[in-house]
Amino acid sequence: MFYWLLKWILIGPLVRVLYRPRVSGLEHVPARGAAIIAPNHLSFCDSVFVPLLAPQQVHYVAKAEYFTGTGLKGRLMAWFFTGAGAVPVDRSGGRASVAAIDTGLRTLREGKLFGIYPEGTRSPDGRLHRGRTGVARLALASGVPVIPVGLVGTDRVQPNGRTGWRLGPRPEVRFGPPLDFSRYEGLGEDRYVLRAVTDEIVSAILDLSGQEYVDMYATKAKALANRAAAAAAAAEELPKAA
Repeated sequence: MFYWLLKWILIGPLVRVLYRPRVSGLEHVPARGAAIIAPNHLSFCDSVFVPLLAPQQVHYVAKAEYFTGTGLKGRLMAWFFTGAGAVPVDRSGGRASVAAIDTGLRTLREGKLFGIYPEGTRSPDGRLHRGRTGVARLALASGVPVIPVGLVGTDRVQPNGRTGWRLGPRPEVRFGPPLDFSRYEGLGEDRYVLRAVTDEIVSAILDLSGQEYVDMYATKAKALANRAAAAAAAAEELPKAA
């Protein structure tokens, strides 16, 4: 109930008026019943625009810390994530991916939509990166269709590193035809099958988003970019030290 209050009264109308998001392919998203929603990941606000435009609630996992904060900011954050249908996941102990898949399976078995970003984290450079196989594990274990989503322009609304949103950009959410992987039934532990399914999903996202593709995990690309920035900063300091 609170989710729909956020979507149709408190937040949704304001976002629609200010950003006029475009949407296509809604006929591919079931009005009821389970499916996996698999978008590219350009910005934190992706998790606002996709649920806003989908015909039924999209559930995502979120760090447990978002639900346990203290003070006014912590309470507001917990209020928002709870109302948005986010599911808390304990990311400690290196079990984040397992916990996310377990949570996704439970959500799908309840007949709901579950959103997961195949790249695993936000793109550091606007390109589409190699997918993690968690989305394939979830698809094969649940047997539900995967709906690829291409997000365009959300990184202009809220660039990486910014907490505020910019006015002006008009983002677009493109839902693609559902992908059926029933032909791989019983092969959910085969790593070659998992890679093939993941690559098929990422390829469908690429067709929708129009991004440049790079065969590298986003986490590695982010680490390389940070390393290069640190090296550049160190090089600038050398003349000063001399």
